[in-house]
Amino acid sequence: MTGEGDALTALHARLGRPALSVWAKHERDSDGWLPLWRHMEDSAAVAGRLWDEWLPLSVRRLIAGALPGGEADARRLVVWLAGVHDIGKATPAFACQVEQLAQVMRGRGLDMRSRQAMGADRRLAPHGLAGQVLLGEWLEERHGWTVKQTGQFTVVVGGHHGVPPEHGQIQALDRHPQLLRTHGSSRALWKQMQQELLDACADEFGVRESLAVWRAVKLPQPVQVLLSALVIVSDWIASNPDLFPYFPEDVPRTGPERIAAAWRGLDLPGPWRAEDPIGDVQELFASRFDLPPGAKVRPVQEAAVELAREMDEPGLIVIEAPMGEGKTEAALAAAEVLAARSGAGGVFFALPTMATGNAMFPRLLDWLDRLPAPRGTRRSVLLAHSKAALNDDFADLMGRGRRIAAVDVDGFEERREWRPSSHNRFAAAELVAHAWLRGRKKAMLSSFVTGTVDQLLFAGLKSRHLAMRHLAIAGKVVVIDEAHAYDTYMSVYLDRVLSWLGAYRVPVVVLSATLPAGRRRELAEAYAGKATGETTAAFDAVAQTGDYPLLTAVTPGGAPVIRRPAASARGTDVELERLDDDMDVLADRLETELAEGGCVLVVRNTVRRVLETAAVLRERFGDANVTVAHSCFVDVDRAAKDAGLLERFGPPGKAVDRPPGAHIVVASQVAEQSLDVDFDLLVTDLAPVDLLLQRMGRLHRHQRGGEEQTDRPERLRRARCLITGVDWSAPVPAPVRGSVAVYGAYALLRSAAALLPHLDGVRGRPLKLPTDISPLVQRAYAEGSDGPAHWAEALATAYLRHEDHRADQAERAATFRLDTAARPGRPLFGWVAAGVGDADDTREGRAQVRDSRESLEVVVVQRRADGTLATLPWLEPDRKGRPRAGLPLPTDQVPTGLAARAAASCGLRLPIQFSYADVMDRAIDELEELHIAAWQVKGSHWLAGQLILPLDEDCQTHLAGFCLRYSKSDGLEVTRV
Repeated sequence: MTGEGDALTALHARLGRPALSVWAKHERDSDGWLPLWRHMEDSAAVAGRLWDEWLPLSVRRLIAGALPGGEADARRLVVWLAGVHDIGKATPAFACQVEQLAQVMRGRGLDMRSRQAMGADRRLAPHGLAGQVLLGEWLEERHGWTVKQTGQFTVVVGGHHGVPPEHGQIQALDRHPQLLRTHGSSRALWKQMQQELLDACADEFGVRESLAVWRAVKLPQPVQVLLSALVIVSDWIASNPDLFPYFPEDVPRTGPERIAAAWRGLDLPGPWRAEDPIGDVQELFASRFDLPPGAKVRPVQEAAVELAREMDEPGLIVIEAPMGEGKTEAALAAAEVLAARSGAGGVFFALPTMATGNAMFPRLLDWLDRLPAPRGTRRSVLLAHSKAALNDDFADLMGRGRRIAAVDVDGFEERREWRPSSHNRFAAAELVAHAWLRGRKKAMLSSFVTGTVDQLLFAGLKSRHLAMRHLAIAGKVVVIDEAHAYDTYMSVYLDRVLSWLGAYRVPVVVLSATLPAGRRRELAEAYAGKATGETTAAFDAVAQTGDYPLLTAVTPGGAPVIRRPAASARGTDVELERLDDDMDVLADRLETELAEGGCVLVVRNTVRRVLETAAVLRERFGDANVTVAHSCFVDVDRAAKDAGLLERFGPPGKAVDRPPGAHIVVASQVAEQSLDVDFDLLVTDLAPVDLLLQRMGRLHRHQRGGEEQTDRPERLRRARCLITGVDWSAPVPAPVRGSVAVYGAYALLRSAAALLPHLDGVRGRPLKLPTDISPLVQRAYAEGSDGPAHWAEALATAYLRHEDHRADQAERAATFRLDTAARPGRPLFGWVAAGVGDADDTREGRAQVRDSRESLEVVVVQRRADGTLATLPWLEPDRKGRPRAGLPLPTDQVPTGLAARAAASCGLRLPIQFSYADVMDRAIDELEELHIAAWQVKGSHWLAGQLILPLDEDCQTHLAGFCLRYSKSDGLEVTRV
């Protein structure tokens, strides 16, 4: 250790020798270190830069609104809190960790016991909590604050490592004052030094005069969360030795020179600064989207933009419109208007699955390319899901950036190797910081994000560094697609997140083709707050209207308003027909229907039924004329399946290889969402009516040969849907067991009841799309019984099971669900108490926001006859033409980057058979027999920590009592041995 820094700074000049000796950072390898005063200045300077150049205007306004001095006050508060956040390091409990640095402090009169002598008690004083206590004491003793007034400010210091302290932790530290100041003759010097540091920060960061005024402030909890997140970001950046070198510095710099160099090195893109688009809606759409020649904006799209412009303030907009009506474009156009009005600095587009997220990502990039921006503008973009790095579009963007690492000496856990069977791995603060600056925790702060809805729902889950997730969404417009796709369990989290989004004044756009009216009201109330006397009638109207298309808008605390745009002229009559659930009956019927050719989509509710159906149809029509699509493909094959479906069955003009003869696609629910595919005939298992309507959206989706569909085979020019997967001959329709297991009997019977007037072709009335969409959905989801009288007993029995299941879902979801924001001024103490730890870092955390059992994910490779491992033999070359098939995967060293990425692209989520605890444990034990130590190193980020599933040369293996067989055409087949 050499000196406390040669460059005299303002904070340095205010401190005596004991305070100058206090250390904050230490690097074991080089013995470099950083004094606390230097880290205080660095963190405060970073906070100021973040406020001035990075933080969206909407977030600045929200914080400023809580303070009497407005934005100037808010900036001072952020800078000061960032400056003092590590005051807890000026304690014996922290300083004793590095003996040579502690010895220097002892030489300045700050006595302390050694780390070993202090023992386990030291864990009672993590430096965040210690800092919270010291800052509160200073505010009370030096500035006359009360205990009740201090907590709302000091909790920002206490929670800067991701978890605000709980009351029990505070009380435990109160009983061990020697952890804050050594007993004996040096106790007074410890206190003098701590108060000297806090006095110097108050003067240096310009808050001394403000403190008297802030005593009367009651900070709303959302503001406390944002302040906490800003301090965390500031700390992580200022803790980066690449940006802020440790002492002794190679090139001594003044404080301003140091921050200027670091900010240039960090090179954070600023927020989006949207401007309200000029011109009418037609001009807006023509400039932002690739419209076909002569295309006109649809009424729903025009109404959405106008509503975004007319709302009293930006709030929640729910857009209900048919499939294929351009809701995505309407949402992006409305988002631009809402961002301009609110000051939001980006957009988060949340979708139900990784596949739909991948499909949306290039559309977001196209839209961004068309947004107006000053020359030289840079925008941060993210694809947010666990397999994002394997997406080629996102990988191209990642290749343009550079990576920065960060370390910190904080956390009492030792680093340890993680194995896939580790259920509760703990991410110490330094590892979280490292991950944030390279990946997920930082990446969600990107301005434009497309990802799975899980990333949004995590904001309602009590978890470590939750404040970071809230900061990530608080400065954006949030778009939630396919809102009908979320069950009761996910809706519990979604509603809680909406309540926080309302508290943050975040504009939200919700999209759905098939939303029950009761759910529409729940979404509006979750965002705006429960209806009161003045707003009850307006919320009642939201739940009662059956109009379609429909737009609903509400502001925080306001009354909802409704717009009823005209439907577009496009419409389709669909003839519905029952079909016996018999494979030969299906094959015979398709033989008749496809006599002149044509493309058929057969949707099954389980993967097993998909594979059984495909096997029968291949015997009748040939392997080349039957395609399988479901969720049990490795990632790269699943992506290729989606791309192949779009190439062959996409819109006219874009599909380049539509089969000239008969072709059948047998698919699971993957065909329901966000795939713009078009078939001549639909066969589907009975499903909840909203999902059936989504499937029908793939039937005659586009005009082929004008309104008469003359380019389709003559027999298939009328849109027809055959509904099977049911014993229609029973007194009450009896869905097959697999469908009941997936959806429940009640939802299926209500769906069948709603469809009764339309069944059986000419005897029933054709289903008119989009006119009948809303009446069908409202009928299927309305309270009370629905159906023929002789169904009543079966419906009542199914309803009881349905309600029990919903109640169980709601109760289990509430276990780790975040509370609503408490009254202003109440500190965030215990905000995430009894949470799940690091939500991204445990299987339990990832499964928490979906009502699904924990699932096992594996990386599928091939074991050759000689025992060596290789990538799967059928992989296509990558975008650069480099081969990926059969690449060696040596077990004594890290594979090449190309081979490792190719292997990682073959991730596979094992089906539900492997989600039961005893089977999962057995499977993990067997998979860990192939634990390749050489792949568990820092340079092996593609494969480290992954479970490897090796297939033999026939692409088979055994696992936990099951036989697994995989093929490129059919995916994974699982049979019990």
